Amino acid sequence: MRDDDNSPISVQEAKQLFADWKALPAIVLAVSGGPDSVALMWLMARWRRAFVRGPKLVAVTVDHGLRAEAAQEARNVKELARRLELEHRTLRWTGDKPKNGVPAAARAARYRLLAKAARAAGASHVLTAHTCDDQAETLLMRLLRGSGVAGLAAMARVSERDGVLLARPLLDIAKSRLIATLNKARIAFADDPTNRDLAFTRPRLRALLPALAAEGGDARALARLAARLARANAAVEVLTDGAERYLALRGRAALAADACGFDLDAFAALPEEIRLRLLMRAINRFGREGPAELGKVEALLAQLDRRFAKARRQARSKRPPHLKQTLAGALVSVGNGRIVIGPAPPRRRRSPN
Repeated sequence: MRDDDNSPISVQEAKQLFADWKALPAIVLAVSGGPDSVALMWLMARWRRAFVRGPKLVAVTVDHGLRAEAAQEARNVKELARRLELEHRTLRWTGDKPKNGVPAAARAARYRLLAKAARAAGASHVLTAHTCDDQAETLLMRLLRGSGVAGLAAMARVSERDGVLLARPLLDIAKSRLIATLNKARIAFADDPTNRDLAFTRPRLRALLPALAAEGGDARALARLAARLARANAAVEVLTDGAERYLALRGRAALAADACGFDLDAFAALPEEIRLRLLMRAINRFGREGPAELGKVEALLAQLDRRFAKARRQARSKRPPHLKQTLAGALVSVGNGRIVIGPAPPRRRRSPN
């Protein structure tokens, strides 16, 4: 991020921001109509003109059906896309809306629809306009939820979701710079009042940022912390990969399509974070009920550790620890000197009274 957080994005800076994607055949741009996404569309359209054969750009607006103004905002984006000579699609989140957890449900629906649009356009990437400010808010949200290192790394520059790659080229850019870019170009944008609705967590945290900034914890500092945690998380993932390979090469691990197992003593000798990640990987691989919650995997590992400690104290009896527990649709079994993780048997349906 530049020292001057109110300066417009230059043409040269835009070329650097989007350089990784110039060889793609097509790119979907997620454009809600707010300042960040409109700036992304404007900057990419200007960037695209520099190439004889650049990627096809398709702007996609998702109307969640939650605000009456959303339909007009989508039409405004469509008109701007036409002026910029870009294709545009408006997709709608239809069906019943949940009474609770609306932001999370809307976000999941949005990404699902964006992935669908990408496949239809022959695009492998969807670009979103998440900024440095968004990264700081995400870090705070996850910090308050007690996330681990992986969660505190916040949003990755590139991640996979619903079969497409999500790219966030503006993560180092302040929101104020995007607004300055649009003001200079005299491009209008929508103002979504839900971004200031204190009934939701993110706006409440957003309102705290000025006070944090006064103490040195501005968006730039928080985003830098997230980047450092992402670096640490990547290193631990490499160590976890190495531990998995080591166990397999030494015959201390058995990886198959229907289950995986680790030698109990070899597993117990690994650092706690590595053991936690090996468990998490296996449970998520074989479970049928979505990603396992970190806290529940931590509780399972603590239970295993207590079993290991008790077995060591009772070594004279030569009674190895035994355990069977289901978590996130996976069955974790301990016995005969091994820990085995595989799919849990289907739950029995209760017969009606």
